[in-house]
Amino acid sequence: MRILTLNYEYPPLGGGASPVTRALCEHLAAAGHEVDVVTMGYQRLPRVEMAGRVRIIRVPVLRRSMVRAETPELLSYVISALPPTLALTRRWRYDVVHAHFIVPTGILAAAVRRISGLPLVITAHGSDVPGYNPDRFIRGHRLIAPVWRVVARSANAIVSPSRYLRTLIRRVCDLPVEVIPYGFDPSPRRCGERSAEPAEARERRILFVSRLFPRKGAQYLLEALAELPLDGWEVTIAGDGPMLKELKAQAQRLGVPVDWRGFIKGEPLEELYATSAIFVFPSTNDNFPVVLLEALAGGCAVITTNVSGMPEVVGDAGILVPPQDVSALRAAIRRLMHDDDLRADLSARARARIAHFAWEDVVRRYLEVYRRAGGDGSV
Repeated sequence: MRILTLNYEYPPLGGGASPVTRALCEHLAAAGHEVDVVTMGYQRLPRVEMAGRVRIIRVPVLRRSMVRAETPELLSYVISALPPTLALTRRWRYDVVHAHFIVPTGILAAAVRRISGLPLVITAHGSDVPGYNPDRFIRGHRLIAPVWRVVARSANAIVSPSRYLRTLIRRVCDLPVEVIPYGFDPSPRRCGERSAEPAEARERRILFVSRLFPRKGAQYLLEALAELPLDGWEVTIAGDGPMLKELKAQAQRLGVPVDWRGFIKGEPLEELYATSAIFVFPSTNDNFPVVLLEALAGGCAVITTNVSGMPEVVGDAGILVPPQDVSALRAAIRRLMHDDDLRADLSARARARIAHFAWEDVVRRYLEVYRRAGGDGSV
């Protein structure tokens, strides 16, 4: 099968949906399928690149940040990507177009589908769904609501990583939505001895990893830690974003010592997960956070919130607290700080839980969706 993948963000650009897209493409290619990706260009990244068996085509856009794209930058991708994407459909006999994000990528994909007639599968990831991210996109979603519905209805199939996000999609447009979770294969390093160490052998570290947006909840973590005697525990925050300066000021004001790591990835990030005792992610709203998958794979004892997609990810392998409830969050952190047995139990549950998200099964389910959409050459 030949698959044309569209996503405005693809590593090294973007947040959680970006590495998920790459992993899906790489696993599809490893299974013998041909995969081309059309994504944003950025600075000196190659215009065309072969990453293993995946061909990456980058188009010129207005993007200024690796972490976050603003609305004009998103629109520049749709406009810039249309001609080369149509040229690809004329050159190659694709079986299916797979777009990530209903907007903006789905706008591009819907145009490609209309002109080429190719089957279209769209995976939603969160920020592209009305009601998911009111702190950033509520006004924008109101403005583009008619276009959003047209794009969603143009797809042969829509996929959501979580039941939570499926519910939001169907509130806006009553369409069938397939739920396929994000895949995750722990690297050999994550599966090694360090991630399997008992809780008491890990470093006494409380870890938070995320882009630093208000809804990710780092501010609630700092509030919760302010009244806890750390007694030899260290606090590490890894990530970057618009709240960084504000969070540093808050930590200083509250007297919470923080090791600020900035945006990191690869082995340094895996090392943090593999050696940290506690991972805290007090997000107020998230679809299917990749950082939770990473923390589970690293064997951390996890604390997160009991809303949106978080419970679907952690299952019984974490402690759930209400969002923005600083007292409940503080109590959960205190409990884990002083209970080695509970940390060890959650660590073991975490490593067992991650097996539910094996890429082999995720790829199989996506191939079934492609074929039902007409990607077997029947349309």
